[in-house]
Amino acid sequence: MEASSSGITNGKNKVFHAEGGVDLQNHQLDMQTLSDGPKSDVDFSEILNAIQEMAKDVNIFFDELEAVNSPCKDDDSLLHPGNLTSTSEDTSRLEAGGEKVRERNKSNGLYFRDGKCRIDYILVYRKSNPQTEKREVFERNIRAEGLQMEKESSLINSDIIFVKLHAPWEVLGRYAEQMNVRMPFRRKIYYLPRRYKFMSSFIIHNKDTFFNNATRSRIVHHILQRIKYEEGKNKIGLNRLLTNGSYEAAFPLHEGSYRSKNSIKTHGAVNHRHLLYECWASWSVWYKYQPLDLVRRYFGEKIGLYFAWLGWYTGMLFPAAFIGLFVFLYGVTTLDHCQVSKEVCQATDIIMCPVCDKYCPFMRLSDSCVYAKVTHLFDNGATVFFAVFMAVWATVFLEFWKRRRAVIAYDWDLIDWEEEEEEIRPQFEAKYSKKERMNPISGKPEPYQAFTDKCSRLIVSASGIFFMICVVIAAVFGIVIYRVVTVSTFAAFKWALIRNNSQVATTGTAVCINFCIIMLLNVLYEKVALLLTNLEQPRTESEWENSFTLKMFLFQFVNLNSSTFYIAFFLGRFTGHPGAYLRLINRWRLEECHPSGCLIDLCMQMGIIMVLKQTWNNFMELGYPLIQNWWTRRKVRQEHGTERKINFPQWEKDYNLQPMNAYGLFDEYLEMILQFGFTTIFVAAFPLAPLLALLNNIIEIRLDAYKFVTQWRRPLASRAKDIGIWYGILEGIGILSVITNAFVIAITSDFIPRLVYAYKYGPCAGQGEAGQKCMVGYVNASLSVFRISDFENRSEPESDGSEFSGTPLKYCRYRDYRDPPHSLAPYGYTLQFWHVLAARLAFIIVFEHLVFCIKHLISYLIPDLPKDLRDRMRREKYLIQEMMYEAELERLQKERKERKKNGKAHHNEWP
Repeated sequence: MEASSSGITNGKNKVFHAEGGVDLQNHQLDMQTLSDGPKSDVDFSEILNAIQEMAKDVNIFFDELEAVNSPCKDDDSLLHPGNLTSTSEDTSRLEAGGEKVRERNKSNGLYFRDGKCRIDYILVYRKSNPQTEKREVFERNIRAEGLQMEKESSLINSDIIFVKLHAPWEVLGRYAEQMNVRMPFRRKIYYLPRRYKFMSSFIIHNKDTFFNNATRSRIVHHILQRIKYEEGKNKIGLNRLLTNGSYEAAFPLHEGSYRSKNSIKTHGAVNHRHLLYECWASWSVWYKYQPLDLVRRYFGEKIGLYFAWLGWYTGMLFPAAFIGLFVFLYGVTTLDHCQVSKEVCQATDIIMCPVCDKYCPFMRLSDSCVYAKVTHLFDNGATVFFAVFMAVWATVFLEFWKRRRAVIAYDWDLIDWEEEEEEIRPQFEAKYSKKERMNPISGKPEPYQAFTDKCSRLIVSASGIFFMICVVIAAVFGIVIYRVVTVSTFAAFKWALIRNNSQVATTGTAVCINFCIIMLLNVLYEKVALLLTNLEQPRTESEWENSFTLKMFLFQFVNLNSSTFYIAFFLGRFTGHPGAYLRLINRWRLEECHPSGCLIDLCMQMGIIMVLKQTWNNFMELGYPLIQNWWTRRKVRQEHGTERKINFPQWEKDYNLQPMNAYGLFDEYLEMILQFGFTTIFVAAFPLAPLLALLNNIIEIRLDAYKFVTQWRRPLASRAKDIGIWYGILEGIGILSVITNAFVIAITSDFIPRLVYAYKYGPCAGQGEAGQKCMVGYVNASLSVFRISDFENRSEPESDGSEFSGTPLKYCRYRDYRDPPHSLAPYGYTLQFWHVLAARLAFIIVFEHLVFCIKHLISYLIPDLPKDLRDRMRREKYLIQEMMYEAELERLQKERKERKKNGKAHHNEWP
């Protein structure tokens, strides 16, 4: 799901010349200031420095050297020939087309009124807004930076003003050097060890199209973030003006409509947005690979990497979903041969004790036949294998993602890219402007946060996190109380269907209520996480983002999984036994597991939460923007009914779209990371989780693509070389999944008790055999006997059980390993209980050590870089060094000829 199947690739030309030279026209280099210098005799240290710089900055493909013949199309190969957003190979249509082209540009909403200046950025404000002085200063400084500006009022509301910004060529070139933007450079740069000026070093066919739209917008945004809006004060940046309401919105423009009357197959794409819609965001291409290079070109590397990761994760879910489905189908096919479920279904003479006080009746064990069969579908002989497989799968997924990321970083020229030193956040600067210290890197004074102040803020923040976790535990406690109270209510219900399935009804309603609480608390958590992060006063934006991400993930992970942990590891474990039940606040009897075990409750919890949450997320991601945009269009039609057919310019169309989330890709990553946790942490209890995740992600990719292309304003393109802190979170979830699955198999499921019975107590005890015949009598051996006369007064059921045999019952059975009431130590633990407990603890230790060893071995055996990529990088470095030596040698030979010609030759020349 991560490669391009539409022929839309990077499109770099690679030509190797027989003379040993290389045509480097279309390769990329950091735009750094190149200075001329006087020529002198050879300086080998200077040559070496130049070689090292070139080897670091340049990525070159040598396909013909490697016998690779894979012609690929450029990103613009499917664009319509008349499109104005094509590549730099096109000639300037503004000059060639004359008035006709300019008139077309005026109407499409992508240019100034003159039809020449491309709109690179849009600012929006209201004339009624009182922050006029700040805007005037800000806009005056914008002009001082060389940006061109044009204002236009909205066609539907004259109070709304659009400020159109255009960056001239000189401004783009100047800031491109500062930002180290990578562009095609001239070959001659290799023939000198010294740098040349930017303008003379790079290939410029057409100044209008040399920088693509995403790069132009990024440069303009960089400028706007560094412009003052109050004279004489250090108050700068567009973000602060957006925060204080001076401007309502700021965004780059989409490249036109994403629809066209003509087919893309016959007429080509109208623009890149149209091409993305047809090849990526359309539902008709859900089964195709993503055109990642085109996504990266239009939205930037950061968003491109998100979709690359999502596609890789979705692709890796295929084997996990297949094996999980196989485990489920194995349970289906072996259901008729399962001795345990057979004994449960045939146990009409075994009467179980009531599962709640007073209102719950006695029941035959055979009444839970359906639940026993459903439990076998998930808890069977293949479950342990699947748990080990998923633990290994998580490691393989992460290791191979590192390799995939390295290939993407290489193709997108991100291998050696590092973020420039981040600027201090304005909030940090305002808070600590009175305390300064010298920056050891820049040598300039900067605001400084004292260590004691930082520690005190971190302590307060940690206390807030702990308090919110306590709120989660309190919410879970409330759900537990609900379960223990309502099980009796449902047991006394009028409808026989609910009365006979009181435990299932209790679990189902508790899960739905728990989901509602989860969604409500998520809103609270976001506000608290924002408050605590701002309280910490992080120094830079990346520090702020990492801190906020960790808090939100921790809050939502605990919120989403706390009830699941309760059901998996605590439900039915501390209830006591009939006649001596443990009670909550000495009042409510703790909930017991179903006679068929606790695994059915865990399956229901995971299935309902996973389906409901994914459905809700998909609705909020697409449904909410669709409804909002529809409502906006409806208001426009109602208020301006006579102008329904008015042709709105592109800036007004984009303004009426929804802005991207305030936290960027945070919500998208968080949703997928939480899903990854559900897919791995309790997968031993719910093998269908990977299949549900796969089906959701196939839809998720197209939902996100459709949202980015059609429903959201165009986000600012930004660079990144990996998925950031999320990778560490994924590794943590992978480690946690090994531990939780070991406990689920050992404690929640009946896998260990069945093994102990088969090898120690069953018909095959001491024979070293295991099979269905060895499980004969397991159900009876796993149930203990209780004398009904030993019930507490508040636990004694209303019925005496005479409906089963015509006479009052004297004994009932319950799930546990305890001595009978007539033994020397009534209701004490049997030897089988201690054998099962020891086996469970031994299994946990062996399982964890085995799986962790396999994970570390796999991690060690899989290198971070693919061998072919590593060889290509080494080959390039070698060829660059060879070429640099040859270039320097050629320069020295020319200098020697010139000296001879001028009569300055001497005997010690080299070579």
